[in-house]
Amino acid sequence: MTPRLLLAAIALACLSLPAHADGEVQKLITAADKARLDKYGDTRKAALAEARGGAPADVKLLDDLLAKPLVSFSDKDLTGNWQCRTIKAGGLGPLVVYGWFKCKVTDDGSGWRLEKISGSQRTKGRFFDDGEKRAIYLGSAYVNNDPAKPYGKGPQTDQVGYAFRNSATEWRIEFPAPYYESKLDILQLKR
Repeated sequence: MTPRLLLAAIALACLSLPAHADGEVQKLITAADKARLDKYGDTRKAALAEARGGAPADVKLLDDLLAKPLVSFSDKDLTGNWQCRTIKAGGLGPLVVYGWFKCKVTDDGSGWRLEKISGSQRTKGRFFDDGEKRAIYLGSAYVNNDPAKPYGKGPQTDQVGYAFRNSATEWRIEFPAPYYESKLDILQLKR
């Protein structure tokens, strides 16, 4: 086989493989967070079942958000300022929808970074490719103006979630089994 045919065969094989999270996230993710992502489907299902016991207006808001179709991340730049709010499903209460705060997405050349810059419960972290319509978020939770600890410093601050994009102006991150309060946190972002 000529080198040109060999390269073409390798390229074709790579195109037919399923998309997986890039190698960097596999090196960084903690065993506890990998386990949370492995149980994502079951955790989400249980949390959403509990959320059905919430206030009807909040349940409708959640249902409407989750019913939106998913679109690709690859054709859009998420950098800039966003409004963001947290939705807590299951756990201490069936469903809590918080008000809107400010988030910012930047790109430092190695990928998108998110920071929630207002409100008392904040997050700071980065995204890793996990296919066309999903990304993995690894971040750190912190309170008020306390400095965020680097990811990997412990279960009380480490955050992991799947990010999904719904349109050019709306997307969300779903955090399975967060350390505090709920079974599923959803950070909803919109322009």
